[in-house]
Amino acid sequence: MYQTTYHRASSVDEAAALFAKGSEAKFLAGGQTLLPVMKQRLASPSDVIDLGKIKELIGIEVSGDTLTVKAATPHYDVATSDAVKKAIPALAYLASLIGDPAVRYRGTIGGSIANNDPAADYPAALLALGATVKTNKRSIAAEDFFKGLFTTALEDGEIITSVSFPVPQKAGYAKMPHPASRFALTAVFVAQTKSGEIRVAATGASQSGVMRVPAIEAALKTSWSPSAIDGVTISASNLLSDIHGTSEYRANLIKVMAQRAVAAAG
Repeated sequence: MYQTTYHRASSVDEAAALFAKGSEAKFLAGGQTLLPVMKQRLASPSDVIDLGKIKELIGIEVSGDTLTVKAATPHYDVATSDAVKKAIPALAYLASLIGDPAVRYRGTIGGSIANNDPAADYPAALLALGATVKTNKRSIAAEDFFKGLFTTALEDGEIITSVSFPVPQKAGYAKMPHPASRFALTAVFVAQTKSGEIRVAATGASQSGVMRVPAIEAALKTSWSPSAIDGVTISASNLLSDIHGTSEYRANLIKVMAQRAVAAAG
C-alpha cells in the first residue's frame, strides 16, 4: 500500500496552494474516477486535495439567459433543480441518466468534464450548448476545452470553478446507455440557440471523444424535425469499434439518438 496525504480544502485558493506544494498532487471532486483509479494502482498521488466541501464551488444560478452550474455541484442537484428544469430541461434530463443514484449523489459536473471520458454525458451538453468553462485562472469555450480522449485544455493545477450555459430556444438529449456502467454507447445532444444556430454533439461514438455532427446540424437547419435526419449519412470512419458495438453500429446510433433528441426537444 502506498502512502498519500488527504487534504480537505476550504477555498479554491487553499486548494491551489496545496496542489503547488505536493510532488504529485491530484484534485478530488466526487471521487467517481480518481478513487477507482487509485484502487487499481493506476495512480498514486502524493496528495489528494478534496474540493467537495468548498462552498464557493457548489450551487446553481440563473442570470438572464445564462445558467451557471458550479463545479462541485452533484449530478443529483442538477437533475432535480427547478431552475435547471425551467431553463434547460434537457440538461436536467441528461444529469438524471448519469450512472446510478450513488454516482449521481457523489459525482460532480466539474469532475466529469475534467476527466473527459469519451463516453461521458456532460461533454455533449457543453459542446452543443456552446458552454463556457470557468477556472481559477481563465474562461475556456467548450470548443477549446475538450482536446481528445481524457484530455482537456486544463493546465497543471488549474481548478474548474463553474460551467456557464447559454439558455437555448430548445434542446434535447437521447442516450443509448451501456446496461452495466450506464455510460453512453452513443448519445446525442441537440440545441437550437436563441439566435437560431443549430448545434449537435455526440458522445460515446468517436475515437477522439465528444464531437460535433455537422451533417445533422445542416439537416436540422433546413427543417427542425426527426424526419429531416432520415437522409443523413454518418461516416463510420474514426468511430469507436469494440465488443459493445462496431463503428457502423455507432454511426447508425448517432442518427437514431439525434432523431430521438429532436423529438424530445419539440
